[in-house]
Amino acid sequence: MLSSLHIENYVLIDSLDITLPEGLGIITGQTGAGKSILLGALSLLMGAKGDASLISSGAQNCIVEGDFSAPDAIRSVLEEAEVEWEGGNLLIRRVLNASGRSRSFINDSPVSVQVLQEIASSLVDIHSQHQSLQLADKHFQMNVLDHYAGCAADVEECRRLWNVILGETKELGQIRERLSRLQADREYNAARFKQLDDAHLRDGELEELDAEQKQLANAESIKESFAAVSSLLEPEEGMSVESALKEAERLLGKLAQLVPGTAGLAERLHSSRIELSDIVETVTEMDSHVNLSQERLEQVEDRMGLLYSLMQKHGCASVAELIAARERYSEALFDSTALEEKAAAVEKKLSEARKAHLALCSKIHSARQKAATGLAAGIQESLRFLELDRAVFEVDLSATEPSATGSDAVMFKFSATGSAPADVAKCASGGEISRIMLSLKALMARYTGMPTMIFDEIDTGVSGSAADKMGQMICKMGESMQVLAITHLPQVAAKGKAHFVVEKSASGSDAVSTTMRRLSDEERINEIARLLSGERITPEAIANAKTLLL
Repeated sequence: MLSSLHIENYVLIDSLDITLPEGLGIITGQTGAGKSILLGALSLLMGAKGDASLISSGAQNCIVEGDFSAPDAIRSVLEEAEVEWEGGNLLIRRVLNASGRSRSFINDSPVSVQVLQEIASSLVDIHSQHQSLQLADKHFQMNVLDHYAGCAADVEECRRLWNVILGETKELGQIRERLSRLQADREYNAARFKQLDDAHLRDGELEELDAEQKQLANAESIKESFAAVSSLLEPEEGMSVESALKEAERLLGKLAQLVPGTAGLAERLHSSRIELSDIVETVTEMDSHVNLSQERLEQVEDRMGLLYSLMQKHGCASVAELIAARERYSEALFDSTALEEKAAAVEKKLSEARKAHLALCSKIHSARQKAATGLAAGIQESLRFLELDRAVFEVDLSATEPSATGSDAVMFKFSATGSAPADVAKCASGGEISRIMLSLKALMARYTGMPTMIFDEIDTGVSGSAADKMGQMICKMGESMQVLAITHLPQVAAKGKAHFVVEKSASGSDAVSTTMRRLSDEERINEIARLLSGERITPEAIANAKTLLL
């Protein structure tokens, strides 16, 4: 329930602190006094959109704060938002700045507006005057039936499964479209991949082939040059260079004892001789590896021709790029296989979701069908109590294609005369709609566990003894929950335990402000008398007011 409300700098309310009772509280006031402003301020606490125009003239911000006792149902939401539970006592505060931005707090912990909106339906149900128009809304009618049937959780799961079905259906369509495109290119990709795969490409191969081709093409010249080098270093006639160096080394070694410095020359000649010997061996070895095979030359040139041809065909500048192209074709072919596997997995998930959805639709339909009779009977009984003695109310279910809310369509049917009932949106008058909505709210209050309900002139279009019956029904609701009723009807106003009046006043500076205060017993008599007789309160109205309050 809402135990207290603090409003500061909200439209015409400069500052308001009000303590609200359990049970039924009545709020009255002259037209234009600002009763709707109170509801607007309370709506801010429930996550309604706010803007700078709501801030009182000259103020920097406005503050709305409410002290609630909350049901356990919202505890998980608050814990997820990192708000201390504190035994279900919630101090909700909304601060709206001149910039239009707002900040929200629960028990002094900052929260998002979304958190306020999520818990709002478990704290307060505000029935404003325009909400009666919802009676014609099929979604509203279905929501009422689902809460009465106790299948709201199943409907939420049904909605989740439907979203899964929509999501998987979309994904499957995208996969199939992609598979179709891949299938069209499959033969082309397969042929190109095979051509490159059969080539057994190796990075750096072309450079190696180019070097080998140059050697093979110039093999005779190379061998002649190697032979000439060998002849110069190791001539067939005369002393070889190595032998000459060896003899020179020996002679310098002998001179080392006679001529200083010659020992170093001998060592240098020794190093040169070893180096020369290694060069001779290397030349001989390289000469032995020079291939004079014409067949190998043709093989190398054919391989190079193939690589250059593939590079030209695939628009590549190197063998490395050819290898990358081969991998792309391979991935395209593999992607097709992977997509087919993914499509099969999505189809399986989609089939399971559809099966679960249809089973849930059937379960929900059974619950709705069973509840429809009871809901209709309860509403009809209330309507007849509200002096629609021949009223008939029916809840008609019809089959539809499966959707987010199941496989049913609902229609509330009504007749005030007992004749064949028709769509309530087409046949109910304003006063009849008010009574139907009150009957719905009274019935639903028993099933939703709503701690606080606020009626904003739900009795519009009703008068006389019917208004008195509405007051009795609202008063009955106040026995099990907190009810705040804004009304202009004295028959309803006389039912509450506590009576508040909303007034508009002007200060010396001609600034207008709205206030709200609780009436004393004597003041309450005068206020109900005003509702009975208007601005001029007569002794008869006073007497009548006292009678109503008995």
